[in-house]
Amino acid sequence: MKEKLKEIAQIANQEIEEVVDLNYLNEIRVKYLGKKGELTAVLRMMGSLSKEERPKIGELVNKLRDEIEEKIEQKEKAFKQKELQDKLEREKIDITLPSKKVIRGSKHPINRVIEEIEDLFVSMGYDVVQGPELETDEYCFERLNLPKGHPARDMQDSFYVSKEYLLRTQTSAVQARTMMNNKEKTPIRIICPGKTYRRDDDATHSHQFGQVEGLVIDKDISFADLKGTLEIFVKKMLGENSKLRFRPSYFPFTEPSYEVDVSCFKCGGKGCNLCKQTGWIEILGSGIVHPNVLKMNGYNPEIYSGFAFGTGLDRLAMFKYGITDIRLLYTNDVRFLKQFDRKDEENEIKY
Repeated sequence: MKEKLKEIAQIANQEIEEVVDLNYLNEIRVKYLGKKGELTAVLRMMGSLSKEERPKIGELVNKLRDEIEEKIEQKEKAFKQKELQDKLEREKIDITLPSKKVIRGSKHPINRVIEEIEDLFVSMGYDVVQGPELETDEYCFERLNLPKGHPARDMQDSFYVSKEYLLRTQTSAVQARTMMNNKEKTPIRIICPGKTYRRDDDATHSHQFGQVEGLVIDKDISFADLKGTLEIFVKKMLGENSKLRFRPSYFPFTEPSYEVDVSCFKCGGKGCNLCKQTGWIEILGSGIVHPNVLKMNGYNPEIYSGFAFGTGLDRLAMFKYGITDIRLLYTNDVRFLKQFDRKDEENEIKY
């Protein structure tokens, strides 16, 4: 039995020494230490030995098992170490090479316009007010002098989710909510930027678009206040040389109402394809707040007056940055967005 164990030890040591990979090493482990392995077979033969020999042979078997396990573990550790070294060698990075520049997107042109408008009006003493995009018919239309059945609703009745609720078609609803929430009916000076929704979808219109509206309510507010405010606004957004033209128009919530044109910033008013050879571009709608709107929202039109105006953020961004297709604003293309970054270097980082 001792000779058998010596033979097993000699062959096992030789095979472990000559092993070339982990798979073969596992086969050797099973061959000698498994349930059907060489040492297990020796233990099963111990029944034929005398009582005096059994402890001695058992001790030799356990000692040989420990030796084989230790050598297998050492060999396995050596293989894993070599495998790690090979991996490190394959994945080695030459840190002396120039680093790669990672280009990020820049601030979206609509966000730029919103921030510029907010900064301007906050500096003039206005508050920035937000409201729900899912709006009631009452605030979206009725409190703005647009009762049910009014013909001016036709171009705005859009995405209803029930008879009472719809996606707001204009941020004017925020103006009505602000007037109603002002319990003490004190003067108001606000702008309302946000998303609105209508059934449009072409190169110059979108079913979802940004809008900003302004509202001022106080005593002795006149058209002169509206004109002065819009001149500051337009010159800030489109250039100091911009000129305004007011044309009479109709909006249910203002009276009198005006469409406002700005001198074409591309041709300087001489006439081009952008302004359709007129020298003017329509930019926004405005007017003096209708007495009915003041009454319905709790203000006495004998004491208070006001003005309101509104323009599309998308349209303003297109004019400001020379964008020809409104759909470009929603493609999320980094190449498009990067054009509006003032300093390309600020958009590049190094690892």
